Amino acid sequence: MKRRSFLSLVALAALVAATGCTLCGGRQPAETVPIDRVGVCSWSFQQPLAQVATQMERMHVKGIHLALGPFLAPDKRHGAAEGDAELARVKQRIASGEWVLMSTMIGFPQEDYSTLDSIRKTGGIVPDAVWPRNQEIVRRAAALTKELGAPYLSLHAGFLDERDPKAYATFVARVKWMRDECARNGVTLILESGQETAEDLAKFMADVPGVGINFDPANMILYGKGDPLAAVKTLMPWIKQVHVKDAIPTTKPGTWGTETPWGDGKVGGRAFVAELDRLGYQGNFLIEREGGDRRAEDIALAVQRLTK
Repeated sequence: MKRRSFLSLVALAALVAATGCTLCGGRQPAETVPIDRVGVCSWSFQQPLAQVATQMERMHVKGIHLALGPFLAPDKRHGAAEGDAELARVKQRIASGEWVLMSTMIGFPQEDYSTLDSIRKTGGIVPDAVWPRNQEIVRRAAALTKELGAPYLSLHAGFLDERDPKAYATFVARVKWMRDECARNGVTLILESGQETAEDLAKFMADVPGVGINFDPANMILYGKGDPLAAVKTLMPWIKQVHVKDAIPTTKPGTWGTETPWGDGKVGGRAFVAELDRLGYQGNFLIEREGGDRRAEDIALAVQRLTK
């Protein structure tokens, strides 16, 4: 071999090592997820936590995104009331390693998801009349999250609207208050995405340093707010965890899109997972199913499609 050709091969090998050139044998982004990074959202099953535990054991999943509503502010969406005995069992499941508590979550009692307009008016921390009550829910949730040992507390803060500077300033102040209340308990506040475009959310996140994102790709489709695959590129600096949820867009403006089992909608399934991996995402994948009448079966299908 001529010396020039040999040196060219050496240079090419160095380029491959530096860039991870997939055409030349570099690492391909992973399209599947290790089971220890997979969790389920407790409220998705629409069952008491004792039954959720049974379902998780059948699926060989330990990770959980735990709704605190059953212990703090029960509702039909996130779970009926659970007593002190069940809370003690939750603590035991975590302590024994049966469950890995990846995050907690809360909703707010006034939230009305029946239409896009109703949730815009009632969602999250926006309504002034119930803010004092919701503050107390956040206080108790942050303390319980600390007690249970979860790193994150997630919630929907509500719709961003920068058209009214006074209302926006109030919104920012309330998020900062929640952030600080969580921080006092050693917990990071993370806001669920989807009710705004990625660009608007990125601008907002710059106003509330120390807050993370629970990225829900289906919400962007359900609310008609853009392409999830493009959004993760914009929002990656703040994404702490990801919901595994899929959807197809509406054909009638002003109405919801339709949630589907994971892999059957427009999120992208394996391409979405691969894009997160390419961007360096190291967090967990938490399966959420809020539609359909085969919740447990759909969640089990998502586990299979994520990991195999």
